[in-house]
Formats: sequence, structure tokens, C-alpha cells
Amino acid sequence: MKSCKIAVIGATGAVGQVFLRIAEERNFPISDIRLCASERSVGKKLEFNSEEIEVELCTQKLLEEVDFTFISASSDVSKKIAPLAAACGSIAIDDSSVFRMDDTVPLVVPEVNPTDLISHKGIVSIPNCSTTPLVMILKPLMEASKIKRVIVDTYQSVTGTGSAALQELKDQSQDILSGNQIKVQEYPHQIAFNVLPHIEPFQGNGYTQEEMKMVYETRKILHNDNLMVSATCVRVPVPVSHSESIHIEFETAVTPDEAKKILLNKPGIKIVDDPYSNLYPMPIDASGSDDVLVGRIRKDVSHPNGIAIWISCDNLRKGAALNAIQIAETMMKQNIVKSTTWR
Repeated sequence: MKSCKIAVIGATGAVGQVFLRIAEERNFPISDIRLCASERSVGKKLEFNSEEIEVELCTQKLLEEVDFTFISASSDVSKKIAPLAAACGSIAIDDSSVFRMDDTVPLVVPEVNPTDLISHKGIVSIPNCSTTPLVMILKPLMEASKIKRVIVDTYQSVTGTGSAALQELKDQSQDILSGNQIKVQEYPHQIAFNVLPHIEPFQGNGYTQEEMKMVYETRKILHNDNLMVSATCVRVPVPVSHSESIHIEFETAVTPDEAKKILLNKPGIKIVDDPYSNLYPMPIDASGSDDVLVGRIRKDVSHPNGIAIWISCDNLRKGAALNAIQIAETMMKQNIVKSTTWR
């Protein structure tokens, strides 16, 4: 398949806007594009490849006319649109959490588990924006030794919540610096000049829903239901890009040099690791980049078979929009867009 017809659901949102920019940058082969959003955005015009395209509502007829339906909206929208798109013969590539743990839906990072796409039945799910960079690091390191346990602490930007949260960070920062009273709406507490160890609702086990997503999604993507994963997810006052502190316990000892050598030439990974020259991954540098920045690779002094790593990744690009485009590119390259297993 050399070109495709696509629909972008949630085109006016933060991820939708990044999707359009990346599609232009990569010259993603689109023969026709339809931009969809809610009723309040209908009629609005968005620019794509120097053309103005009018935003419209998503309809069954529209879905019947496109090869891919990229969904980056609410969970309720995904629940409605993704199955309808699949029924219409369009492949839904969904950014929500709705279908991630569905056994019939591939959960895919193309650099990690592209062959899972072969079994698609019209819906493909994108992992959580904090899971994606984690599995991109873990998968190649499995070449060195079996991974027994992973402890990951995330430092997640406000755009992981959405555009309104980004505006709240800006407003609160300005109000605090001006000595004005702040307003709290998007989070349970002030986010400016603060950190919140609370992303999504808390569960009965004391972990948040976001943290358990990382556990279950990592196991599914790596095809290892026995992998021990513990996550602590923290919201930080950063506009774009998530960072993660990762401690990996291997079955046998792996040196930092071995880990760095393995990761050095892997697609989607960029080594930024010279701490004595103040060179290490930072969200400000990851913002706008397609790569997962990897550094602070060192021996875990608390375990003989442990490695500690620090990473940063643009959550709107590789954490969402870019991954969606790469999934479509992979499916077109593998010629599995018109899969008989789902049609």
C-alpha cells in the first residue's frame, strides 16, 4: 500500500495538532485526510500541507471512506468510534486506554512488537505515554539477560492531562509570581512550583490507575505476564515531555557499558550520557524530538545484577501521535492493512 486515506478524530486537540505536524514532517503518504472533532469545532479550518481543511463530525459514511481512523479523544469517543470504524473496514488506531488490555486488540510500539499487528481485527491500541519509552528501553536490554524486576518512577508533564492543564500551569505560575491568588481546577492541588504523586484515581492496592497501567501494559507488550513491575507516577510542573527513573534487575549481571552498547544503535533511542559534563536527558531537550533520550546509565549499587537509567521522552510525539503514525506505516509496509482476519 503506497498511500492511504485517513481520518483524524480529535484533530483540534493537543495530540491531534502534533499528529498533523508529524505527518507533514514525515511525508506520511496521505491521499485524502478528514479532520473530525466535536460539534463546537465543526466548521473550523486547520492547515495541513499548506491547505485549509474544514473540521467535520465523524459519521459512518466518513469511516467507510478511509483506510485508517486515528483516534485521540475521550474514552467515550473511542468506545463508540473504534468498533464502528473497524466494522466499516477502517483500521482504528486508538490513543485511549479503552482497548489496551483487550486480548483481541494489539498493543503496539513498532520498535518493540511490530509482529503483533499481524493479528489485528480492525483496532490497534497505543500504550500509555509513560509505558512506551519504558518498553523501548527494556526490550533491547532483554538481549543481555532476562529481566526479573523493574522499578520505575515517572515525572510526567501536564500535557499528559491535556491543553487545559497546560494553561492552568501557565496561569498559576503567573499568579504566584505576581502575588495573586491562584485557581485550582484540573488537579486536586496546585501544580505550579509543586509535584503531585497522584496521576489518575487511587486503586484498592494503594497504586494509582496510571501506575497499574504501566504494570499491565508492559507485561502485555513484552509478552511476559510474570515480569515484576512497580511504578510511582508523579505529575510535575513541566509543559511537555515525561521523564523516568528506571531500576532494572537482571537474572545475571549486566554492566553499564554493555547496556549502553546495546541501546546505542536501537531505533528511536538517543544516548545522552556524559554526566561529568552535565550532559543527561532533560524534558526541555526531549520536547520536539522523536527519540527517547537515555542517560545516567549506571550500576545499581543496591543490587549486584541491577542497572539504573534516566530517560526523557516527548509525550505528545513518541508517547502518542508519532507512535500512531509509525503503526500505520508499519502496517502499510507489512501489507496487512486489508487483513482477512478482520474483514
